[in-house]
Amino acid sequence: MKTCTAFPLLLITFSLLKVAASEEGFCSSPYSVVNSDTDSNTLYWKVTNPTLSPPYLRDLPGFTRSVYRKDHALIAPESHVFSPLPEWTDTLGAYLITPAMGSNFVMYLAKMQEKSRSGLPPFDVERFIFVVQGAVTVTNASGASDKLIVDSYAYLPPSFQHSVNCDASATLVVFERRYASLENYVAEPIISSTEKQPLLETPGEVFQLRKLLPTSLAYDFNIHIMDFQPGEFLNVKEFHYNQHGLLLLEGQGIYRLGDNWYPIQAGDVIWMAPFVPQWYAALGKTRSRYLLYKDVNRNPV
Repeated sequence: MKTCTAFPLLLITFSLLKVAASEEGFCSSPYSVVNSDTDSNTLYWKVTNPTLSPPYLRDLPGFTRSVYRKDHALIAPESHVFSPLPEWTDTLGAYLITPAMGSNFVMYLAKMQEKSRSGLPPFDVERFIFVVQGAVTVTNASGASDKLIVDSYAYLPPSFQHSVNCDASATLVVFERRYASLENYVAEPIISSTEKQPLLETPGEVFQLRKLLPTSLAYDFNIHIMDFQPGEFLNVKEFHYNQHGLLLLEGQGIYRLGDNWYPIQAGDVIWMAPFVPQWYAALGKTRSRYLLYKDVNRNPV
């Protein structure tokens, strides 16, 4: 007699996820200064202090959850390879998503040390930085500067002269891509923080959504912050032409990519190519939050 194993296997996956991830730890505006008196030292702590492997796998040398497929990739923290970032001083970078995978953007982590300084991207490349640890100062060509702390970000349009400086240490998530210009539209620099962005309506969904960049045609991508309480999940099983780059900032859950189901935890990065089926459910006892790159506002032809 035939028996169905798919549902029990899914239950086993959910149960293993509870063991695999720890519950400790952390769980547009004009170009202007971002100030906050909030103690943000523990926010996104697990991104820079990840659980590299669950206890029952520590005796398996070579184990990794990282996976690369033609239409998606999961890059777990134990697979990050850091090396000096070109044109940056005293900064180590780990390139996590690049066009070598098939993406139209680059996503990397930048670990800045004391007295470090960024380089400039090529003249036609736009840059978005998001602080997950420490603090940095962004200075433009006129000498005006803004301090960014954890959960703050900057969008820097192509050919915009700037530098990112760090007095102590900081970890940044950086997105870069060649700007797809449109006649009569000009992208402006933006500095802000997640908490300054309003919650948006998500018809048919239960998660909370914030968009960190304006939705106007001047911007050819956006960055979303999406929050899920334990047990919440995407209603739509997404299948679309947009590409994604995702960093799980908090919590844990399970991500469907194509025909594969991946337990994920804070610190994991995911690349999603166009038209890969995708779905997420938040598990564990704390909020899930992820940062999501999405290309928008351009004809895909």
